[in-house]
Amino acid sequence: MRVVFLGSGAFAIPSLEALIEAGHQVAALITQPDRQKGRGRAVAPPPLKPVAEAHGISVLQPQRIRDPEALETLRRLSPEIQVVAAYGQILPRAVIDLPSRGTINVHASLLPVHRGAAPIQWAIVRGDAETGVTTMQIDEGLDTGPVLLSRRTSIGPEETAVDLEPRLARLGALVLVDTLRGMETGTVHPIPQDHARATLAPALRKEDGRIRWERPAQEIARRVRGFQPWPGSTTSIQGKGLKVLKARIGPPGPGEPGRIVGVDAHSVVVGCGEGSRLLLLEVQPESRRPMTAAAFAAGAHLDPGARFL
Repeated sequence: MRVVFLGSGAFAIPSLEALIEAGHQVAALITQPDRQKGRGRAVAPPPLKPVAEAHGISVLQPQRIRDPEALETLRRLSPEIQVVAAYGQILPRAVIDLPSRGTINVHASLLPVHRGAAPIQWAIVRGDAETGVTTMQIDEGLDTGPVLLSRRTSIGPEETAVDLEPRLARLGALVLVDTLRGMETGTVHPIPQDHARATLAPALRKEDGRIRWERPAQEIARRVRGFQPWPGSTTSIQGKGLKVLKARIGPPGPGEPGRIVGVDAHSVVVGCGEGSRLLLLEVQPESRRPMTAAAFAAGAHLDPGARFL
């Protein structure tokens, strides 16, 4: 098929590469404009741009995909189908309906569960045992279009969002190629979603990462895993910020939420809500490198009774 690919983030890289390997004609990559990043504010391209350039694919970076100039460019490309993966802009109806075979999306959840911008992170935070990737026909709703194909995978008990995303990206590439093959052979057909089962996975905010110690330890531990690398899981002690990088549920026991109830050679034990306890294993103090929680406690002279805020 003649494909126009709309994507920006690293999640989309395996899908683009799989289309090329499968012999589809990728007419162009539509991606986000280059942005300033990091402390030095150096201009950096979106992750997908150098991949497309390495394959000799034309790269277009409209500020807004809904602008008339961008729409006219898409018309001139004459795509048979458009594929969207981690693009970062909402498509208007004029763009969605442009290709003869429509526009499909590679979404990192088992729709209709976890519609929205952060399905990988919320699947972990909400304690799902499994997740997956779905291809769907895009409509004007938020991931509400008919499903084409989906594949499942389990979520490991210690798996973080950083671990899970590349796995789902690779799975998404396989599902995408199977979807296009099925569309060509007539074996894949759109199936309407059951909207009554829908859940949302909204974009992450900085405040989502603030640890609320009154939550049960199990929930806090899932947030530590799910909110990596951003917004992270943060707290403070002795007037300074601290990022929790790795944590595990401890044996239940009494303890005021946020209060340190024990320090040993391997962890810092903190009281949480509902009589639960969390073992802090790895942390990162403000403006310092990551370290074990035990090393941090020793250096900061933390004893039982000190409290995280």
